[in-house]
Amino acid sequence: MFNKMRKTKEIDVPVTKEEVLRHPIPSHVAIIMDGNGRWAKKRALPRAAGHYEGMQVVRKITRFANELGIRILSLYAFSTENWKRPKSEVDYLMKLPEQFLTTFLPELIAENVKVQVIGHTEALPDYTRRAVEKAVEETSDNTGLVLNFALNYGSRSEITAAVQQIAKDVERGALAPEDITEPLISSYLMTSGLADPDLLIRTSGEIRLSNFMLWQLAYTELWFTDVLWPDFTEQHFLEAIAAYQRRDRRFGGVSAR
Repeated sequence: MFNKMRKTKEIDVPVTKEEVLRHPIPSHVAIIMDGNGRWAKKRALPRAAGHYEGMQVVRKITRFANELGIRILSLYAFSTENWKRPKSEVDYLMKLPEQFLTTFLPELIAENVKVQVIGHTEALPDYTRRAVEKAVEETSDNTGLVLNFALNYGSRSEITAAVQQIAKDVERGALAPEDITEPLISSYLMTSGLADPDLLIRTSGEIRLSNFMLWQLAYTELWFTDVLWPDFTEQHFLEAIAAYQRRDRRFGGVSAR
């Protein structure tokens, strides 16, 4: 089973954009962008070079997702566990949003893309937070693709914070225990207002969720590829969507096919 899950492709012939557009497109695609460091190591380059190349792929895939009519693109950019990495690498990663958004923001505005961020942004360096807040503010009126960055994000801490807030609201009488339902819990999460992902893509060959959207991914279709993130192309993206389109999403029920 796991060998099948690890295959990059589920079909033998290349998927075309025209073919994918003939079928329902996932509304929300989430991506765990993994493999930047290994990409750099294979080329005897510093890890920062891999992260830089990875940001160029973010730009390319964002454009393509917008062209395909995807409504939400969530990208796992920096986890709460990533602070454990070497300081030099963390410092570079914290500068990337400023560098990326400074050059890409005019295009995002022109293409009607709305930038959102989930995560504990209060713990980010001032220059990182300012760059992110500027992008969010300047695209707040856009109505196209939502580009949702998960930055200093961890799903367990997100759920813990939601439970704590629900408990406080019960304690002060704003909620009764019987009011606590799945939709209510979802409304307390950082992704409140966003539909759950239809498709999750993870690059680099790892087959795990790494503390990403654990609640939101309950019925998401998962697609894993050995391709490292800096090598990820529009063609790989099409293959993932085509695989999603061939699956029978039963949500615990009986197949309609």
